[in-house]
Amino acid sequence: MQQHVLAALQEAESALAQLLNNTEMQNTIANAGDAIAEALNQGGHIYSCGNGGSMCDAMHFAEELSGRYRLDRPGLAASAISDPSHISCVSNDFGYEHIFARYVQSHMRPGDILLAISTSGTSKNIVAAAEVAKQKQVKIIALTGRPDSTLGNLADFDICTPGGRFADRVQELHIKVIHIFMELIERRLFPHLYQE
Repeated sequence: MQQHVLAALQEAESALAQLLNNTEMQNTIANAGDAIAEALNQGGHIYSCGNGGSMCDAMHFAEELSGRYRLDRPGLAASAISDPSHISCVSNDFGYEHIFARYVQSHMRPGDILLAISTSGTSKNIVAAAEVAKQKQVKIIALTGRPDSTLGNLADFDICTPGGRFADRVQELHIKVIHIFMELIERRLFPHLYQE
């Protein structure tokens, strides 16, 4: 079993090394973080969505904005699209493909940002949400795991973090990116928190 533990850690290390060596993607992450901070600074709201583990990442991002990340500061306007009553209603009446798009249609306004998470970049309900967001002139940040994906091509910022054969390595890099976003947002909006 120890060899499997080591192999998993080495695979994770390799995936992170790819991102460490990709300055273009690092710039995209920095620019996306700046866009989120600017939207919040202008009174915008940040929405996030994903399926399964990616929904958990979307919720994690939203709660660290509205709640707390590292240090105490005012709450920031963020929501994950994860309300069970909304999801069950829309999936029952319109189909599961529409659960996020319907929420985007109902809630999002120009000046808001959608963080759309799909390891494959092809999840139909995430792509549908991005299509509606684009119609509403909402900026889209995509977290994906495959280059040139349907979702990535719809996004203003496509942060693609290939992690190997399976989605778990991709998700590990997605949560790393989310934590980087949090620090960038706090440094931009609350610089006094990070003064030495």
